[in-house]
Amino acid sequence: MAKNPLKQLAGETAIYGFSSILARVLNFLFVPIYTRMLTQVQYGVVTEFMAYIAILQVVLVLGLETGCFRFANKEGEDPRKVYSGALLTVFGLNLAFLACMVAFSEPISAALGYEGYRSLIIYVAAILFCDSITAILFAKLRQEHKAVKFAVLKTVKILTETGANLILFFVYPARPDFTYPIFAIFVSCVLCLVLFVPDILRLKLTWDGGVVKRLLVYSIPLMIAGLPGVANDFLDRVLFRYFDTSSEAWRASLGVYQAAVKLAVIMNLFIQMFRYAAEPFFFQRARDKNSRELYAVVMEYFTAFCGLVFLGVIGYIDLISLFLGRDFRVGVGVVPIMLLSYMLLGMLFNVSMWYKLSGKTNMAIWITLAGLAVTTLVNIVFMPRYSYWASAYGHLASYLVMFILSAALGAKYYPIPYKWARLGLIALLMGVAYAGIRLCDSFIDPVWGRMAVNTVLLGVYGLACWKLLQSPWNRSVLKGATN
Repeated sequence: MAKNPLKQLAGETAIYGFSSILARVLNFLFVPIYTRMLTQVQYGVVTEFMAYIAILQVVLVLGLETGCFRFANKEGEDPRKVYSGALLTVFGLNLAFLACMVAFSEPISAALGYEGYRSLIIYVAAILFCDSITAILFAKLRQEHKAVKFAVLKTVKILTETGANLILFFVYPARPDFTYPIFAIFVSCVLCLVLFVPDILRLKLTWDGGVVKRLLVYSIPLMIAGLPGVANDFLDRVLFRYFDTSSEAWRASLGVYQAAVKLAVIMNLFIQMFRYAAEPFFFQRARDKNSRELYAVVMEYFTAFCGLVFLGVIGYIDLISLFLGRDFRVGVGVVPIMLLSYMLLGMLFNVSMWYKLSGKTNMAIWITLAGLAVTTLVNIVFMPRYSYWASAYGHLASYLVMFILSAALGAKYYPIPYKWARLGLIALLMGVAYAGIRLCDSFIDPVWGRMAVNTVLLGVYGLACWKLLQSPWNRSVLKGATN
C-alpha cells in the first residue's frame, strides 16, 4: 500500500520546516537586538539591501530550481545531466556578476548614498554568488527526498549566521552599524557553499547543450514571472527612498515597517515550509489518477491552518509586540494586514501550480505583472500620504488580484475541483474568530484576560475547521490517493 500522500507531505514539510523554523525563530529573536542596538535609520538600510538581494537572487538563479524538478522527473531525461547543466549555467552567470560588482563597487556605493562602504556591495555580490549555486544543490536534495540532509545544511548555515551576528554585536569592539547583519549572512553563505563541495564533486559535472537549452526554455519564463513576483514582495522597500511621506526620514520609516513585518514572520514561515515540500510533491503526483482532487484537498487543509496561524498571532499580539524596541512599536498596526497578505500569497502558490504542471509558464508572467502593477500603483499614489500603511495594503491588494486571476485562468486551462464554498466557510470562521478577538481587545482590560478568551476562540476555530475538513469527499480522495 502506498504511503498516505498527506502524511508524506506533512512529514517532509516538518523536516524542511525545522531549518526554516530555526532560521525564522533566530531571525525573530534578533529583532529585539536589531531594534535596540540599531537606530530606525540603520535598520532601514539593512532592509534596503536585503530587498536588493531578494530581487537579484531571482534573476541569477534563472528559475532553474523548478526547471530541475520538471526535467529530472521527465521520462528520457538524465537527472545528472539536468543538475550538471543547471549548476554550470548558474555558476558562469554568477561569476560574471561577482566580477562586475567587485570592479564597480565604489561608484555603485556612492550612487546609492553609501560612499565609503564599497565592501557592502562586495558582500552582497558574494552572497548572491554563493546562494545561487547552493540553490540548485538544495533543489537536488529536495528532488531526492533528502530532507534530513537539507535541514542539516540549512541549520549549519543558520547557526553560522547567528554566531557571526553575536560576535559582531557583542564582542567586536566597534559601535554596531548596518554592515554587521549583511556581513554575517556573507560568512554563512560561504561556509554553506564549502560544505556542498563533496556533492559537487560526486555529481561529476558534464555539459549537455540540448538539456541546458530545454531547461532554459522552460525556466526563463518562470524567472521572468518570478522577477515581478519578488519585486512585488520587495518593491515597496525600494520605493521608500522616493515616495515616503518624509523624504528626509525614509530610512526610519522603512526600519519601522520592516520591524512590524517581522511580527508576521510566522505565517511566512509556514508558507515557506509548505512550498519546500509541496512543489516536488505536486510534480510527482501529477501522473496519479486523482491528482487534481488531491490538490484541492491540500488547498483546504492549507487554508484552514493559515487561518489558525493568523488568529494565533493576532490573539497574542500584546505579548509578541514586546519583541520590538520601543521606538519600533508604532508600526504594529500593519501586522494583521501583512498576515492576511501572506496567507493570500500561500493560497496563490496552490492555485498557481496549474501553469507549472501544464507547462504554460508564460501565463505566469502576465499574472505577476498584474500584481506588480497594483503594488506599484498603490505605493506611488498612497505612500506619500500614508507611508508604510500604503505598503501593507499594497501587498494585500496585489496578492488578491493575482489570486483571482490565477484561479480563473487555472479553471480554464487546468481545472482543479476546488471546493470554493468550503474554502469560503473556512474564511468566514476565521473572520468571526477575528471579530471576537478584536471585541476582546476593546472590552477586556487585563492582558491575561484577553489572551485567555482568545485561546478559547482559537480552539473553537480549530475544532470547527477540523470537523469541516472531515467531509466524505475529502476522505474518499485521500483514501484513493493512499491505495
